[in-house]
Amino acid sequence: MTDTTAEARTGRVEFTGGRQEMLGIILRGYALMIPTIGLYRFWQATWKRRFYWQNTVIDGEPIEYTGTASQLLLGFFFALAFFLPIYIAFFVLSMQDVDFVLLGYAAIAAVVWFLMGYAVYRARDFRLSRTLWRGIRFDLKGNAFAYALRRFFWSILNVLTLGLAYPWMGSSLWRYRWRHTWYGDRKFEIAGNWKTIAGPYYSAYFLNVIALGATSGWIGSTGDFTMVGNVPVPGPIGIGMCIGCVLVLAFSLAFYRTRVASRMLSTVSVGDAKLSVKLGTGALFGQFAVYVVAVVALLILLALTAAIALGGVYAAAAAGGQTPDAEALVSLFSSGTTNVVLLIVAYLVILGAFGMLAELILSFGWWVLLARGASIANPDSLRTVQATAEDKALIGQGLADALNVGAY
Repeated sequence: MTDTTAEARTGRVEFTGGRQEMLGIILRGYALMIPTIGLYRFWQATWKRRFYWQNTVIDGEPIEYTGTASQLLLGFFFALAFFLPIYIAFFVLSMQDVDFVLLGYAAIAAVVWFLMGYAVYRARDFRLSRTLWRGIRFDLKGNAFAYALRRFFWSILNVLTLGLAYPWMGSSLWRYRWRHTWYGDRKFEIAGNWKTIAGPYYSAYFLNVIALGATSGWIGSTGDFTMVGNVPVPGPIGIGMCIGCVLVLAFSLAFYRTRVASRMLSTVSVGDAKLSVKLGTGALFGQFAVYVVAVVALLILLALTAAIALGGVYAAAAAGGQTPDAEALVSLFSSGTTNVVLLIVAYLVILGAFGMLAELILSFGWWVLLARGASIANPDSLRTVQATAEDKALIGQGLADALNVGAY
């Protein structure tokens, strides 16, 4: 479990959970979503966190999640009440002139973007305050409003510079989050700055700019496209280059995410204990590839299911002495009740299937990569940390749930 050297000992991080257990949690959650009108999502989120937390073993001891589903549910109800003025604003705008509608929607979008930053910070605060290791609780101090403002104005600058200011934005938010994170009575520190992010970010940024520029330049200069209505469709070479752009995007995203996580997290320390993270780009890119293959397979399965269902409808019509033509099929689906039921069922099945794939392949895979790629130098120095009380003033992470932001 640990490596002993002549100097400080290094504690390993391991992950002991499996996808089969996570699949069981997801399927149980989906089965209980409908009878509980979606409210079981908070219990499912709690079970998922307990699964991730208790299977993450740091220096031989697992971390613990003490949050409850009722806390999440209560926070969500508070958030719904908070969003009431926004719902009223949408209703009022729907009755205004077009110019006012566009301006109003832009203002609401800005407010929602600001609230997303606030929600992300509060969600992190909630999760850390319910996380223990060796019986010592984590905590996040600082101010969610200040973090949201920082994120909001950096976002404006990032848009104005076409994304070139992102290394400064990213490092600013990383440093604010970690420098307000505590383990018991001991504060975290992070030494990474914009230079830590700049190399991987600009490499990925300009690689994609070159790929997109070369593809669009080739298609435009050679006329390698066909107009289908008002939409230009690339020719064979153009399609190949577009696929190449997608591959470049996926690889550069994997490169950026693994490099930045490795470099920034490896500058994190708490007292004399220092974190080290080494992530491979190929491993994350492989997860992306598996996810794409799984999505394609799912789409084929859904298409075959729809074809079989339609074939059954035709067969039933023929067995009843009716002519199985397209008009009969259209008349069958013209029923309002039939349409509503089918749309709801199809929506839930498709949404659940894609969500399950994302969780099992991407979310689970990323957690495992982080856990198995991490180690802690001098973990014994953390045995002198003093425990602090749980922050009971926090009630769930309602805004994060309402806005569907945050992680795990």
